Amino acid sequence: MRRLPGPIILSGGLVMVFLYFPILVLMGLSLNASTMGVAWKGFSLQWYAKLLGNPAMIEAAVNSLIIAFTSTSLSLLLGIGTAIRLEQQQSRHTSWMMAIIVLPLVIPEILLGVALLMLFVLCQIPLGFGSMIIGHMVFNLPLTVVILRARLRKMDPAWEEAARDLGATPWKVLTCITLPMLRPAIWGAALLSFTVSLDDFVVTFFVAGPGATTLPLKVFSMIKTGITPEVNALSAILVVVSMCCVGLSWIVHQRANAQSSTPSSS
Repeated sequence: MRRLPGPIILSGGLVMVFLYFPILVLMGLSLNASTMGVAWKGFSLQWYAKLLGNPAMIEAAVNSLIIAFTSTSLSLLLGIGTAIRLEQQQSRHTSWMMAIIVLPLVIPEILLGVALLMLFVLCQIPLGFGSMIIGHMVFNLPLTVVILRARLRKMDPAWEEAARDLGATPWKVLTCITLPMLRPAIWGAALLSFTVSLDDFVVTFFVAGPGATTLPLKVFSMIKTGITPEVNALSAILVVVSMCCVGLSWIVHQRANAQSSTPSSS
């Protein structure tokens, strides 16, 4: 194994410190007994207990979970069919269709939020859970299609062709061959979409209605009156949950890559 030069290791370490040191400070301050939030007064879990005893915070957490789970599930249902269809129908129009699908991923979120808000107002769609789920699907669906298509391109088409030659119907091929081989990518796309939806603020800020407050919106409203240890505790929980989901997604992708190389080697 080739050893990396010292300057590259040093620069990589500095980048990691720059990215993650503020997060570690935030998580450390969430365990601070001081009410000021900066001066260290000792270790304490009182802010987590106070956070979990806040009914408004629990309601915001439930809203975030409902919206993230619903938008992720609907994006998977639409994304699986879209990715399979685009991969099967290879033509000169496929690249244009794929570019249109992934366009919401490159559009600035503030423009996407304003555009969705204007669309909902124009169509007289009330703002609330429905508008937030649609808004989250706008960026979850392209993310799902990209991940699933990457997995489909690594799959050996000989498996599906062999099933058809043996008399399997298209539905049988889909349920017994394609979806099982696509399962790791489905889990990875679900975890990543769930994380993005759970943490989204900009689009949610524009399409949220009264009585539909999510955790990021709740944090923003609490910061307006000053950063309190309770905000630090909530932010630390969001960071841990997001990192766990991203870590699980990475593990699933690594296992998928290992499994995709097995049939070809045999």
